[in-house]
Amino acid sequence: MARKIAFVASDVPSAQKSLALLARQYGDVSEEQADVIVALGGDGLMLQTLHRTQGLDVPVYGMNRGTVGFLMNEFSSDDLSERLEAAVEEVINPLSMTAKSVDGTMHDALAINEVSLLRGGPQAAKLKITIDGHLRLEELVCDGALLATPAGSTAYNYSAHGPILPIGSDVLALTAVAAFRPRRWRGALLPKTATVRFDVIDSDKRPVMADADSRSVRNVLWVEIRSEPSIAHRILFDPGHGLEERLISEQFV
Repeated sequence: MARKIAFVASDVPSAQKSLALLARQYGDVSEEQADVIVALGGDGLMLQTLHRTQGLDVPVYGMNRGTVGFLMNEFSSDDLSERLEAAVEEVINPLSMTAKSVDGTMHDALAINEVSLLRGGPQAAKLKITIDGHLRLEELVCDGALLATPAGSTAYNYSAHGPILPIGSDVLALTAVAAFRPRRWRGALLPKTATVRFDVIDSDKRPVMADADSRSVRNVLWVEIRSEPSIAHRILFDPGHGLEERLISEQFV
C-alpha cells in the first residue's frame, strides 16, 4: 500500500510548480494524516518543516528546489513511491536554548543546526564560557561563538572554520567566530551530554544577540544550551546519499 504523502513547498516558482505536479501525480494529504512529508525547496524549508512537525513523529523527505540542498535529495517527479520505500532514515536531536535578555525576559528555542551568539554592535563581544558548571574560558573577545550539532556542522560552523562532525558522533562543535583573544583559540569538541553556558560581559556596551536556527533573541545576558534527546527529527535520504556520505564529501570539495 502506497504511503500517504503530505507535500510542502517554498514560495519559489520552481518549488510551487513541482508541488502542483507531484500532488496531482501522487495525491496530497494533510501533515497530520501523512505517513511521510515531502518538502520541496532548500535547507531553509527543511528546517522549518522539521520544527513545525516535530510533534507528529512523521519522517521528512526533501527534494531540492532551492539554493542550498545539503539536507535534500535530488529532485525527480518519477518513482517517488519507490524512492520513499528505499530511503534511509537519519535521526537528529536538536539543541535546546534558554536565554535571558537584559530586560529579564526568558526565551526558549530549539535549533537543529546550531545556536550562535553574535555581536550586536560595532564593538567585539566578550563572552565567558562555562561547561557543565566548570568555568572554561574567562573571557573570549570575538565577533561571536556557536555550538553546532553534527548535522549542522557543515553550515555556519564550517564557514567559521569549525570541524565537520560525523553524523553518528556523540559530540558537539563549540566554535569561535573571528576570535581576537585568545587569538589562537578556535573552539573545542564537547560530548553531546554537555551543557554550555555563555555569559555576556559588559552587555550594556557590547550587546550580543543569540540565534537558534532562525529564532533570534537580542540583547542577551546569558545563554544556556544542551542537546535535547527527547526530540528526534527523522529525515529520509536516498541510499548512498545520506548525511554520513554528505559530511565526508563536503570535506573534499
